[in-house]
Amino acid sequence: MAGEILEKNVPFLIVVKLIVYSLPAIIAIAFPFATLVGALMAVGKLSSENEILAMECSGISLKRIFLPLISIGVFFSIFSFIVNDYFLPLGSIHFTRLYKELIYSNPELELEPNSIKLYQDSTIITGNINDNIIDNIVIIDRSIENDKRVILADNGGFNSQVENSGVISLTLNNIFSHVIETKSKGDFSYTKAEKMIYNILLKDISVSLKNPGPREMSSRDVYTQIKKKMVDFNLRKAKQADLIFLSQYRLRSSYQEITDHMEDNGFSSKSDLLNRNMEKYIKESEKKLEDKSLQIWKLEFYQKMSIPFSCLPFILLAFPLGLFTKRSGKSVGFGIGLLITVIYWSMLIGGRTIGIRTSVSPALIMWLPNIFIFITGLILIIRRMRL
Repeated sequence: MAGEILEKNVPFLIVVKLIVYSLPAIIAIAFPFATLVGALMAVGKLSSENEILAMECSGISLKRIFLPLISIGVFFSIFSFIVNDYFLPLGSIHFTRLYKELIYSNPELELEPNSIKLYQDSTIITGNINDNIIDNIVIIDRSIENDKRVILADNGGFNSQVENSGVISLTLNNIFSHVIETKSKGDFSYTKAEKMIYNILLKDISVSLKNPGPREMSSRDVYTQIKKKMVDFNLRKAKQADLIFLSQYRLRSSYQEITDHMEDNGFSSKSDLLNRNMEKYIKESEKKLEDKSLQIWKLEFYQKMSIPFSCLPFILLAFPLGLFTKRSGKSVGFGIGLLITVIYWSMLIGGRTIGIRTSVSPALIMWLPNIFIFITGLILIIRRMRL
C-alpha cells in the first residue's frame, strides 16, 4: 500500500499515518498467534538445552516455571483485546477520513493501471497508464434517461483545467458510446466523438470506502446494534405468533361450524374452508423465522472476544508442547506453532460458516476453538506434571 501511494507523489508523512492507522487491524489478528509461536520457540529452546532440567534440579518446580508464562498470557490477552476493541475502530475511522482527504487532494490516486473500479453509479476499467495517459478506458454507467450505457475510449487523461475539488474530470479521446434503451426493448443508439469530458463525483468514490462493519467497531457498539436487532426480531416473532393464533382461531371456528351443521346442504363448501384454514395454519406454524444479519453480528461480537483471549489457551498449550522438544527447539517450535495456527483458523472459519448457515449458538461456535485448545493444553500439562 505504501509503495503504490508513494508512486502518486503523496507526502511521506501521510503514508506513515496511513500505515499507523492500519497497524491495529494487523496486531489484533497476529498477536495471539505470535504469542503461541514465541512461547513454543522459547520453551522449546530451554528444553532442548536442558535449562528446564537444570531449574528442576535446583528445586524450581514446573508450576513456578509456568507461572510467568501464564501471567504473560493473561497480560497479552488483555492487551490484544484493548487493541482489537479500541485502537482498531479508532484506526479504521482515522484511516477512512485521511484517505478521503487524500483522494480529494490527489484524485489520481484512485485510478490505477489495468484495474476495475466500482463506484456508486459507474464502473471504470483502465488499461496501462503512461505519463498520466490512461489507455483503453471502458466506462459502464447509465445515461441521464437511466438507460444502460457503455463508453469506449482509446485513451484519456486527467483534466487539470477543472478547479472543482469535488470532481475527478477525465478528458477522453476517440469515443464510442453505446446506449441500450430500457423503455423500448431491443432499441439502442451509438455515438462517436473525438473528445469527451467525463466527471466522477468524489462523493461517489467515498461511498466505495464502506462504513465500518462490526469487525471495525468496538464490542460495546456491536452489542448496542445487536440489542436493536433483537428488538426488531422479537417484534417479528410476536407478529408471527399473532398470525399463528389467528389462523388457529379460524381453523377452530370453521371446524366448529362444520360440526354444528353437518347435515346442512353447505357442508361441502364448509369442508373446503376447513381445508384452506388447515393449510394456512400448517404453513404459518412451520415457518421458521430467522435473522441472518443478527446471527452475523453475534458471531462478530463473540469473535472479537475469542481471538484476543486465545493468547491464554495458546500459552497453556505451548508450555507442555515445548517441554517435549528434545532438539532444535526454535525450528520445531515454529513448525508446531504454524500447524496449530492452521488448525485454529480452520476451526474458526469452519465454525463461522456453520454459524451463518444454521442457528447454532454464536457464543459456543466462536469460543469452541479456544475451549479445544485450552482442554488439550490442560491435559498435556497434567500429563507432564505427573512424569
